[in-house]
Amino acid sequence: MRTVAVVGGGLIGTSIGMALAVRGTAVHVLDRDPVRQAEAAERCAGVAGPPRERADLAVLAVPPGQIARVLREQQIRGLARCYTDVGSAKESVQRAAVAAGCTLEYFVGGHPMAGSEQSGPHAARAELFVGRPWVLTPDRCTGAAALVAALDLVEACGARLVVMAAAEHDRAVALTSHAPHVVASALASALGGAPQEVVDLCGAGIRDTTRIAAGETGLWSDILGSNAGAVAAALEPLVDELTAAVAQLKRAAAASPEAPRPVLADLLDRGGEGRARIMTVQPSPSVRLPRPVASFV
Repeated sequence: MRTVAVVGGGLIGTSIGMALAVRGTAVHVLDRDPVRQAEAAERCAGVAGPPRERADLAVLAVPPGQIARVLREQQIRGLARCYTDVGSAKESVQRAAVAAGCTLEYFVGGHPMAGSEQSGPHAARAELFVGRPWVLTPDRCTGAAALVAALDLVEACGARLVVMAAAEHDRAVALTSHAPHVVASALASALGGAPQEVVDLCGAGIRDTTRIAAGETGLWSDILGSNAGAVAAALEPLVDELTAAVAQLKRAAAASPEAPRPVLADLLDRGGEGRARIMTVQPSPSVRLPRPVASFV
């Protein structure tokens, strides 16, 4: 890729631009906010504004609810030969892109599984994606040129390629990212209403548990709305677990003071097992395709 246009100068878009700039790619940054556009372009050692000729690839780093509209606008404009996005919801974006009349042959959905509770170009890092999964969701409409461009992007950012169907992706991130964000926000909200002397007792554990609740409200509201069905399905088992835990705790509280009261041992055991599985996942270097590009489309 000689030229890439990044639409959206936030954390992810700027980090992509910085990673590409290290590889010698000319980066152009477009953002509705001229101040953020200029800051992001400076961090990418790139240009604020569109290229004079079509870019090899445009990366749409905007919230999921805006991707279809932006894709249609930029395709009409002729910004790039091929397009991908970085949104964390895929099925709703595909439906919206079809409804908007986008040319899907030159677009492939993408989602780098990396980020931060911080936002904006000042928080961007060129190494943000190194060893992290980067999901691509090609379908029957995806052309080979778009897929090859997206694969080049994944490799250039040092990420680990994962290919999934859009619905499969949405269910996976609902469980691993979106539902946890709701849980962290609910817990942080409960603590936010506590007296200051209680909040002063918060230690590292509660800070770690609620860290992601600091994410940008507008972005996360869009993400959750764009994957609402899968997030609701992921939260239902958690609600059942908590409801059962409350009932068990109430029974323990009502028991005789002389009786032993170990509670929630099964839940705690399963929680420890789940944590152990999470911790066995180690970042791995970028990998090349195990099969020909044509077999993905």
